[in-house]
Amino acid sequence: MLEDMRLFATIVEQTSLNKAAERLNLSQPALSRRLARLEAELEVDLFRRVGKRLELTPAGQVTYEFALELRRFHGSYLQKLNAYKSSEAHDAAIGASLTTLQTTLPDLVKTMTEKHPNLEIKVVTGKSHEIAELVKERKVDFGIVASSVIDDPAITSLPLFDDHLILVLPRNHIILERTHIEMADLQNLPMILFSPGTWYRTMTDELLKKHNLKPDVRMEIDSFEAIIRLLSACRAGSLLPRSYLREQVLIDNDLYLAPIQELEETRRTTFLIHGDPAWLAPSTRFLIEETTAYFQRESVRYKST
Repeated sequence: MLEDMRLFATIVEQTSLNKAAERLNLSQPALSRRLARLEAELEVDLFRRVGKRLELTPAGQVTYEFALELRRFHGSYLQKLNAYKSSEAHDAAIGASLTTLQTTLPDLVKTMTEKHPNLEIKVVTGKSHEIAELVKERKVDFGIVASSVIDDPAITSLPLFDDHLILVLPRNHIILERTHIEMADLQNLPMILFSPGTWYRTMTDELLKKHNLKPDVRMEIDSFEAIIRLLSACRAGSLLPRSYLREQVLIDNDLYLAPIQELEETRRTTFLIHGDPAWLAPSTRFLIEETTAYFQRESVRYKST
């Protein structure tokens, strides 16, 4: 009954068998059969078709209210049950965007596994909206995305840190002979940019368009590490997230950060997102608390450097 009510509620909320089947990862015929079986068991029609839409019958409305109550009771039960489970996590599935995976996740995973040697971490990558869906469907324990607040009541967003773009140049680049570097200096500047499709590149393109600038784009690469390694060889600059550019990275590659005020205004917040707290196991809640604490420490360290 619990599973049938979950399927039924999803159909109501999606107002379409097609959309509900996609959300539930079922074929439409399979979902139609489950619905028909439920109606036969209850001996009532739950929907009537109006064009291509499904509308609840009076019996369907009563059943939907029951499904919502059942969902709430089930969530409350799981929350109480979690109190008897261990807070020591043995595995964790984290969703992350590609850029987050390259910029902030490696150090986090290293810190977490050093603190918890038995912890196995699985990382699933995707775009921010895809990670949000994985969180809602409980296919990952939580996600880390660089995005605006996700407007979905089923998702909780916790801000971790702010980031912005910064100009990175080889330390011997001729442009650094100038006493002051401005946005206008990016005009015709040889540059290596991140591949299109991420917020970093979108923000870069919007920024260049706003200032009517056209740099000399030599390469487009979807790896921060590759960009960093190629800058000196190509005598080029790049606009990269400040969070990635740790002191040792700059030293190892003989690079220099050129501050430009307009770039500091390209701020973006990275969030940790998770689903309904009632569904979180104590171990997951513990990892979320540790993750937020880790980034709080990193933010303090970053501001002091």
